[in-house]
Amino acid sequence: MIVAELNGMDRDRFVQALGWIFEESPWVAERAWDTRPFADLEALHRQMTSVVTGATREEQVALLRAHPDLGARAKMSNASVGEQAGAGLDRLSPDDFDRLQRLNSAYRAKFGFPFLYAVKGSTSKQILDALDERLLHDPDDEFREALRQVERIARFRLETLVVG
Repeated sequence: MIVAELNGMDRDRFVQALGWIFEESPWVAERAWDTRPFADLEALHRQMTSVVTGATREEQVALLRAHPDLGARAKMSNASVGEQAGAGLDRLSPDDFDRLQRLNSAYRAKFGFPFLYAVKGSTSKQILDALDERLLHDPDDEFREALRQVERIARFRLETLVVG
């Protein structure tokens, strides 16, 4: 799909096409639609992230909580399944799977949302190491980092869908 096609869509079609980019949060695409036309992919991503930045804290928390735990074997969106498989999280050894589950639980207990990491191009070891490290962050710093990771995830997803 090209950006010009997105620019020409009515709100419903636009949200249908891009509502999944920010996990289970079609409101991001819905609000970004009002700022069309987008010059290119970069402008589209910038506007969508601006919507998230301008959202209420409650909306931002809901967006973070909409993501599945990494390595979870529960229901996930197709996008999350593919992203996690690409990083090898579907092929962890039993010990690494147990470690990931323990770290995920500790992270969620400390911060109130799942560990978010844009896994594209990363190994399962890098992800586990990042999870260990980020558990040491204070809540405000980690909230900002989680939102940055969501923006990276959205960028990767847009790049699979939109040309230019």
